Amino acid sequence: MRYSSQIKPISYLKANASELLARLAEQREPLVITQNGEAKAVLQDLASFEETQETLALLKILALGNQEVAEGRLRPANEAIARLRAKTAGD
Repeated sequence: MRYSSQIKPISYLKANASELLARLAEQREPLVITQNGEAKAVLQDLASFEETQETLALLKILALGNQEVAEGRLRPANEAIARLRAKTAGD
Protein backbone atom coordinates (compact mmCIF):
# COMPACT_ATOMS: atom_id res chain seq x y z
CA MET A 1 0.00 0.00 0.00
CA ARG A 2 1.40 3.36 -0.99
CA TYR A 3 0.69 6.23 1.36
CA SER A 4 2.22 8.88 -0.88
CA SER A 5 -1.12 9.46 -2.62
CA GLN A 6 -2.89 9.59 0.73
CA ILE A 7 -1.20 12.69 2.17
CA LYS A 8 -3.10 15.91 2.76
CA PRO A 9 -2.29 19.09 4.67
CA ILE A 10 -4.33 19.94 7.73
CA SER A 11 -5.86 22.90 5.86
CA TYR A 12 -7.35 20.44 3.32
CA LEU A 13 -8.79 18.39 6.18
CA LYS A 14 -10.38 21.48 7.71
CA ALA A 15 -11.94 22.55 4.41
CA ASN A 16 -13.06 19.08 3.25
CA ALA A 17 -13.74 17.05 6.40
CA SER A 18 -17.06 15.56 5.25
CA GLU A 19 -15.67 14.54 1.86
CA LEU A 20 -12.57 13.00 3.45
CA LEU A 21 -14.62 11.02 5.98
CA ALA A 22 -16.79 9.63 3.20
CA ARG A 23 -13.72 8.70 1.15
CA LEU A 24 -12.08 7.04 4.17
CA ALA A 25 -15.15 4.89 4.77
CA GLU A 26 -15.37 3.95 1.09
CA GLN A 27 -11.69 3.29 0.32
CA ARG A 28 -10.66 2.08 3.80
CA GLU A 29 -7.16 3.48 3.36
CA PRO A 30 -5.55 5.69 6.00
CA LEU A 31 -4.84 9.33 5.30
CA VAL A 32 -1.66 11.04 6.49
CA ILE A 33 -2.25 14.59 7.72
CA THR A 34 0.63 17.04 7.54
CA GLN A 35 1.24 20.29 9.37
CA ASN A 36 3.95 22.67 8.20
CA GLY A 37 5.14 19.99 5.77
CA GLU A 38 5.61 17.30 8.42
CA ALA A 39 3.47 14.20 8.91
CA LYS A 40 1.60 14.73 12.20
CA ALA A 41 -1.34 12.32 12.25
CA VAL A 42 -3.05 9.44 10.51
CA LEU A 43 -6.80 9.49 9.90
CA GLN A 44 -8.47 6.12 9.55
CA ASP A 45 -12.05 4.89 9.19
CA LEU A 46 -13.59 3.30 12.28
CA ALA A 47 -13.96 -0.23 10.84
CA SER A 48 -10.28 -0.35 9.88
CA PHE A 49 -9.27 1.00 13.27
CA GLU A 50 -11.30 -1.67 15.07
CA GLU A 51 -9.78 -4.39 12.89
CA THR A 52 -6.31 -3.08 13.67
CA GLN A 53 -7.03 -3.09 17.41
CA GLU A 54 -8.32 -6.67 17.26
CA THR A 55 -5.23 -7.75 15.33
CA LEU A 56 -2.96 -6.07 17.88
CA ALA A 57 -4.79 -7.80 20.74
CA LEU A 58 -4.34 -11.19 19.08
CA LEU A 59 -0.66 -10.51 18.46
CA LYS A 60 -0.23 -9.55 22.11
CA ILE A 61 -1.85 -12.83 23.21
CA LEU A 62 0.51 -14.75 20.91
CA ALA A 63 3.53 -12.88 22.26
CA LEU A 64 2.49 -13.61 25.84
CA GLY A 65 2.05 -17.29 24.97
CA ASN A 66 5.49 -17.41 23.35
CA GLN A 67 6.98 -15.76 26.44
CA GLU A 68 5.37 -18.36 28.71
CA VAL A 69 6.72 -21.18 26.53
CA ALA A 70 10.21 -19.62 26.59
CA GLU A 71 10.02 -19.42 30.40
CA GLY A 72 8.94 -23.06 30.60
CA ARG A 73 5.52 -22.21 31.99
CA LEU A 74 3.48 -24.77 30.09
CA ARG A 75 1.49 -27.94 30.70
CA PRO A 76 0.51 -30.85 28.50
CA ALA A 77 -2.86 -30.20 26.82
CA ASN A 78 -4.58 -33.20 28.43
CA GLU A 79 -3.57 -31.96 31.89
CA ALA A 80 -4.86 -28.46 31.21
CA ILE A 81 -8.15 -29.78 29.82
CA ALA A 82 -8.64 -32.05 32.86
CA ARG A 83 -8.02 -29.08 35.16
CA LEU A 84 -10.56 -26.94 33.29
CA ARG A 85 -13.16 -29.73 33.37
CA ALA A 86 -12.65 -30.21 37.10
CA LYS A 87 -12.99 -26.48 37.68
CA THR A 88 -16.18 -26.31 35.57
CA ALA A 89 -17.71 -29.31 37.34
CA GLY A 90 -17.02 -27.69 40.71
CA ASP A 91 -18.84 -24.44 39.83
